[in-house]
Amino acid sequence: MAVTVSLVFLFGLVLFFLLRNHSLSAGAAFTAVMFGFFLASTGASEPINELTTAVVHAIPTP
Repeated sequence: MAVTVSLVFLFGLVLFFLLRNHSLSAGAAFTAVMFGFFLASTGASEPINELTTAVVHAIPTP
């Protein structure tokens, strides 16, 4: 768990700086994918899933 959290922090930090510098390259895409992958294996995945579900259900459909 500690390794997963540190990897989420590491990839999140790298992603933040890549987006801040407007670096849209293969490296940025890889970092974003790895950040999402490791974030999904932390305790934050359940609240993120619940928030996403709530937002989707709050959007009215025609």
